[in-house]
Amino acid sequence: QVQLVESGGGLVQAGGSLRLSCAASGRIFSINAMGWYRQAPGKQRELVASITNGGNTNYADAVKGRFAISRDNAKNTVYLQMNSLKPEDTAVYYCNTDARLSGSWAHYDYWGQGTQVTVSS
Repeated sequence: QVQLVESGGGLVQAGGSLRLSCAASGRIFSINAMGWYRQAPGKQRELVASITNGGNTNYADAVKGRFAISRDNAKNTVYLQMNSLKPEDTAVYYCNTDARLSGSWAHYDYWGQGTQVTVSS
């Protein structure tokens, strides 16, 4: 079983910054990739950023140049540095990982509980 715990969300003014953290724990054999998704009320969940074990990153066009994803492989932790925040960034942010459990060959998708990010005008 893999558990993901997010932290760092909160209320900020437009132009401010937040840093989200997500720590993975459990019987983890390996992690292929980790990422951040977000979902605003009434909208579909969308990919914000992702990072592979090799360090390859991918960003949604809406956050390029403002957000940066990074990870600490030794701690199984992924971070999302969010700068120049805009009201449209307001959403629940979810951590995601593609991980292999100990004793298992296959990879599975796991999700955190989400952390609220609210950006005021």
